[in-house]
Amino acid sequence: MNFIENNIHLRMNWNKLLSTKRFGQEEYHAKKPDDRSEFQRDYDRLIFSAPFRRLQNKTQVFPLPGSVFVHNRLTHSLEVACVGRSLGVNVAHRIHKKDEVVSPFLDEIGSIVSAACLAHDLGNPPFGHSGERAIATFFSEGNVQNLKNEMSAEEWKDCTCFEGNANAFRLLTHQFNGRRPGGFVLTYSTLASIVKYPYASIYSDPRKQKFGFFDSEKADFNKIATELGIPHLPGNPDHYARHPLVYLVEAADDICYQIMDIEDAHKLKILTSDETKTLFLGFFDDERKARRQETMNLVTDVNEQIAYLRSSVIGQLIDQCSAVFAENEEAILNGTFTLSLIKQLPKQSADAYKSCEKMALAKIYRSSEVLDIELAGYKIILTLLENLVKAVLNPEKAYSQQLLMRIPEQYETNSPTVYGKIMAVLDYISGMTDIYALDLYRKITGMSIPTL
Repeated sequence: MNFIENNIHLRMNWNKLLSTKRFGQEEYHAKKPDDRSEFQRDYDRLIFSAPFRRLQNKTQVFPLPGSVFVHNRLTHSLEVACVGRSLGVNVAHRIHKKDEVVSPFLDEIGSIVSAACLAHDLGNPPFGHSGERAIATFFSEGNVQNLKNEMSAEEWKDCTCFEGNANAFRLLTHQFNGRRPGGFVLTYSTLASIVKYPYASIYSDPRKQKFGFFDSEKADFNKIATELGIPHLPGNPDHYARHPLVYLVEAADDICYQIMDIEDAHKLKILTSDETKTLFLGFFDDERKARRQETMNLVTDVNEQIAYLRSSVIGQLIDQCSAVFAENEEAILNGTFTLSLIKQLPKQSADAYKSCEKMALAKIYRSSEVLDIELAGYKIILTLLENLVKAVLNPEKAYSQQLLMRIPEQYETNSPTVYGKIMAVLDYISGMTDIYALDLYRKITGMSIPTL
């Protein structure tokens, strides 16, 4: 019996997948005094949260200061949420046409996906992916190997493969000191939709080191997956199938970061106008390309021409990714669909997307502006970790006590376990903005001394 045949009995269904049950308030079902849906409440709750606001001072790709505005984590998340909502609305419409789905929440898919998109980067530390690598490197290569003997294999792997996706799930579900149970108390469906890699760190691919939840949240994810009918994959009881809406959140992120990075690079003059236009026009066949050229001829502002092409590309990718989801809905519900939607685009768009990836790797992600902020961020994160980890493990020392007074009480630095203490430090550092991390680094290293 092949994998697909063996997995048919595990088929997920929309009636269970779309749930308004809230994490931490499972028994609370009182009627709310307004007409917002539960998933719209998730969106609003995230928008007004402090961790979401802090994204405005977290690097997306390019350094934040400067005279030319480029994307930060906040603007990126808002744009991903817009694209995700459109994907969700499209998919719900297509499912309505082809399935007999009786779920009363099918039309809310757009709201669920947009809320999950808002939350997808909340766990990222300062300085972009450089911050993630710095945290992982501190434990895997730093002078803290003795800690390995004081943690389980799963706990140690959480540290040596620190992952922003898993940290987002922790931030949204963990009960920090003085806070209510359930963290953000979001719906089960919204929470499941952000878990891109539904397995623990110990089962991650060594080449990618991606995973969806820390050992500390393993039971929480299992609770959500059980409620929503998300199965384990055959032959691997520790690896779950993805919630179907994860594919839409992933596609929204893929569309936005790739296309918007190209536009930002143009604004920063890393890419020329001709290079940028060629990349974007590559998504269209001759007929559509000619129509877009006609529209561009009506506009003399080059930045506006680029913005028009960018919006056209995003619109086309939304339609095409929605179609890919609908065409593969059965495999997605069976847990046998293994690729991202963006990897299944029609040839014209697929080739153009690859051209953007190639250009971004060659001229954007290796540009001096990006490398400089990554190098600085790496040093800052390593220094903060070295000092704060030493402080939580040696709280009796005078300098440790001074440092620990800087950490807000919501973080459990007095945890009875080494793993708990380390996670408290990671919670604190990963929640910092770039500016806050830099300021604390300067104070710790003596570069910034308060005026006497």
